[in-house]
Amino acid sequence: MQGNRLVLSSVVAALLSCSLAAAVAQTQPMPPVPAGRLLASNCFQCHGTNGKGPGFERLAGKSSLEVYKELKEMQAGGEGQGLMTKHALGYTDAQLRELSQWLSTQR
Repeated sequence: MQGNRLVLSSVVAALLSCSLAAAVAQTQPMPPVPAGRLLASNCFQCHGTNGKGPGFERLAGKSSLEVYKELKEMQAGGEGQGLMTKHALGYTDAQLRELSQWLSTQR
């Protein structure tokens, strides 16, 4: 009986050890998602994933400054009161810069 308890204790200790090792491995930090990518997730329905959508203006690969200027123009009402104006009004200047920068890196 004593031998069975010893074996059982060893098995439990080994399982706990493996569980702990697995938990530590899973807690390794993931690289952060670029803020611009998260912001661009609002654009996918019209402009496609990563700004490469068919049917609407392709945003991927445009210069960061070009995208930023277009969004600022929309924010100022230069495009009327359409959907893009309403979208642009929902972003801060810093967010527009992050979004523009990320879209410029997409190819």
